[in-house]
Amino acid sequence: MKKILDIISEEVMGAFEAAGYVGELGRVTLSNRPDLCEYQCNGAMAGAKQYKKAPAVIAQDVAAGLKDSTVFESVDVVNPGFLNLKLSSGFLTDYLEDMAATPKFGLNMPENPKKIIIDYGGPNVAKPLHVGHLRSAIIGESIKRIARYAGHEVIGDIHLGDWGLQMGLIITELQERHPEMVYFDESYGGEYPKEAPFTITELEEIYPTASSKSKEDAAYKEKAMEATYKLQNGVPGYRALWQHILQVSVADLKKNYENLKVDFDLWKGESDVHDLIPEMVERMKKEGHAYLSEGALVVDVKEETDTKEIPPCMILKSDGAALYNTTDLATIMERMDKINPDEIIYVVDKRQGLYFEQVFRCARKTGLVEEKTKLRFLGFGTMNGKDGKPFKTREGGVMRLESLLREINEEMYRKIKEGRAVSEQEARETAQVVALSALKYGDLSNQASKDYIFDIDRFTSSEGDTGPYILYTLVRIKSILHKFQEEGGVLEKIELNTIVNGAEKELMLKLVGFHAMLEAAYEEIAPHKICSYIYDLSDALNHFYHGTKILTEEDEEKKKGWIALLRLTRDILETCIDLLGFSAPERM
Repeated sequence: MKKILDIISEEVMGAFEAAGYVGELGRVTLSNRPDLCEYQCNGAMAGAKQYKKAPAVIAQDVAAGLKDSTVFESVDVVNPGFLNLKLSSGFLTDYLEDMAATPKFGLNMPENPKKIIIDYGGPNVAKPLHVGHLRSAIIGESIKRIARYAGHEVIGDIHLGDWGLQMGLIITELQERHPEMVYFDESYGGEYPKEAPFTITELEEIYPTASSKSKEDAAYKEKAMEATYKLQNGVPGYRALWQHILQVSVADLKKNYENLKVDFDLWKGESDVHDLIPEMVERMKKEGHAYLSEGALVVDVKEETDTKEIPPCMILKSDGAALYNTTDLATIMERMDKINPDEIIYVVDKRQGLYFEQVFRCARKTGLVEEKTKLRFLGFGTMNGKDGKPFKTREGGVMRLESLLREINEEMYRKIKEGRAVSEQEARETAQVVALSALKYGDLSNQASKDYIFDIDRFTSSEGDTGPYILYTLVRIKSILHKFQEEGGVLEKIELNTIVNGAEKELMLKLVGFHAMLEAAYEEIAPHKICSYIYDLSDALNHFYHGTKILTEEDEEKKKGWIALLRLTRDILETCIDLLGFSAPERM
């Protein structure tokens, strides 16, 4: 269905044309003075010079033509020529009834849905997830859900770091500790054990130990580099160990991401494109794009219009080793070959902006990506502590993601137990749901590119612009609807009121903004627009609730109309929080 602003604009544009003016002057916007009107049109000012008339005269002509419009309750001319517009209750009610009766509230689906890949996550295997992985996961998951809801085919790829030096370091440390393991016997021809010779806890201790040793011992690092080379060149025992590392790590990663309600369609890693690199490099050389510079193979990506220095994109190091650039480019090549997307969105720390500029330019210049495919970099800011610096543990180290989740769950549990008598199990389950809303909303309510302060006290508050406030609003609605049904009411057989009070209309006006908000959130890859919308919607609902005795209203038709409005508000709020990646409990 049409966005409400388009319908209103068409009505006013028709009145401009009927009065002898250009219809385009009738574009309507949301009022910047909601105390005076709901929508406004400033076209009379723009037309004054063209028609050599005072803006007020043009506005009066248009207002006269809208006198009998069923769309507007009132059309007022305000000097020097503004048109102040208020919608009629009947028009507003009909529009909301159509929204309630139409899938996705009448959101228009694209004629030609896009195929979109979202590259988010990017953890290295064998390392625990830490707070630095949080934003990519939360933002990427929300973007994926928004794009799917908007009618597009979306594929989420975790893009694991599973092929670099960290693998060689782990294998080297294992060999130092257990040289007798069959994996290191290069003459062995039998089957390797199916069970990994380490747990995730042991693996997470092995990597930092090996990494530390390699920084202090050149010979140890040389061994690790040799182990990496052997792995990448197919030595069976090393490949078997690598499979164990992947198996144990990915199982742990899946558990942690599941706690965040984040999931991926593809669990691919850098290793998946290793065999494609020689072909890609040869093609770049053959077509004259790649050349040697100080022993390294590079591709120039600077352009004449550049105002800053853009270094060449390095494809291979002087020793012939691949880099992140290499695997990212080979991944683009594979994605184009196997999926052929219309768009690839990378959700990555904004400090990687120059790197992705080089990669994107290189992919375009060398023909790895088709002209029609859009490459987008969504760079996000850092999550900081109250000191304004990147978030750390109290001891100053990087906090593990599961520790952060545990901390916010405990804080939410404490607040729930403080507030009322509730069983231990219910308190724990509710705390988990509400804590996730606090964490995700606290992140997503900020524009992605901006840094933000992680404040556990503010994020878990049930007042203000927070996840728990949104959930309290939803739970309040659910409670009223439940009581209405307990009293014999049937939700499916009620309609909205056609004559409404001020707070009721204010809530309705927020609801009709759903389509425009969702379109903007998708087009601008901006989950924060959903947060802003549901905060305003929750405020409007609570204002209506506090000023209206809903369940004790004696006029049954009026009561049913209010219940219908609550039902629609509930449905839209639940849809929006699902797009942000969290849900609401039945009670709090």
